[in-house]
Amino acid sequence: MAEKRKDDFNARRAHLAQLSEEELKRRFFSLAEEIVEPLIELSKKSTSPSVERSVLLRMGFSSLEAQDIVNHVLDLGLMGKGAGNIVVKTAEKLKEDYLKVGHEMAEGKHLDIAQNIFKGGK
Repeated sequence: MAEKRKDDFNARRAHLAQLSEEELKRRFFSLAEEIVEPLIELSKKSTSPSVERSVLLRMGFSSLEAQDIVNHVLDLGLMGKGAGNIVVKTAEKLKEDYLKVGHEMAEGKHLDIAQNIFKGGK
């Protein structure tokens, strides 16, 4: 039989009892941000070809196109920037639809533009 849980709610919430609804809300979002921050940092620093292919598939590219784009991104040394992000930023630079630009990037086009964007070029 499970042990009955001690009812210590009032003791645990004592430090929050005097906070207004707005103060509680701010505290909640501050703590939530603190919890999520390491996950955001991890996602910025950690990716893989399979994750990037998955992102590109969800953006509307075929698996073959996604594979080709990821291979080009790897060759450029830009995997940490995110393949989908690279396609979108390149499309913005070209003022074209990202699907069109992505299809062309799968064929090896616009790679110099992508490299310039993400290596600090104009």
